[in-house]
Amino acid sequence: MVESGRERRSTSGWRGGGRHSGSRGTSAAFGVGADGLILIEPAAWADFRWRFFNADGSEPEISGNGLRCATAYLFFREKINPPLVRFETITGERECQLLEAKGNLFEIKIEMGTPKLRSRDIPFDDGASHEKIIDYPLSINQKVYLITVVSIGNPHCAVFVERFPSRLEWHQIGREIESHPFFPNRTNIEFIRVLNRQEIEVLFWERGVGETLSSGSGATAAAVASILKNLTDREVVVRTSMGRLTVEWEKEKVHQSGPAEIIFEGTLLS
Repeated sequence: MVESGRERRSTSGWRGGGRHSGSRGTSAAFGVGADGLILIEPAAWADFRWRFFNADGSEPEISGNGLRCATAYLFFREKINPPLVRFETITGERECQLLEAKGNLFEIKIEMGTPKLRSRDIPFDDGASHEKIIDYPLSINQKVYLITVVSIGNPHCAVFVERFPSRLEWHQIGREIESHPFFPNRTNIEFIRVLNRQEIEVLFWERGVGETLSSGSGATAAAVASILKNLTDREVVVRTSMGRLTVEWEKEKVHQSGPAEIIFEGTLLS
């Protein structure tokens, strides 16, 4: 996390994957390190401008975990009065709310916007126009995968399974779907196991990153896809490798609640 617009830039490390317990180390997943960079900048029409960069240098449209981390950072550093902060993002304004703060741990509710379901808005291009893409038969290497595709500001492809494939297998499927020609901007992939009407478990293959232990936008997309297929209610607990996130689809907009935790601080000297 880098706050720009100053001679010196303050930087903080945050973990925003979900509620979990475990030891902290020095890995990108659990300690000092990261698989992405957040920039917080002055905004033209919101409180702050928010930008995110993947490990490969690409700039995704949105990141749920990134929004939660940025929100917690601003309240932790007392850059804005709680409980609300508005971010200017590539996909428009996103309002985030501080629900609770205990030391270095923050509980944040973020607005993920209105899901886009039309093929041209995702985008998904197989030569036809689709109002919704639910259980679409996508052929890859003589295998057919039933996919449900949505946009949460960025494209997501949901694959529902009764049991998760081996790590090697779902990595290969993730790579192939990510760069499939029907996705002109590439796509994120979620492998989803429905546990009951209120809970799902998800593995994430993130565009430009690969396997990700947790994804805020991916968790949101997985919940939306489950709701579209009438497999769950409109409030869903999403289990990830890093813990749990809660997703609610209220009327048009989707909101997500989960934690962000500070793990280190420092200063970048120019």
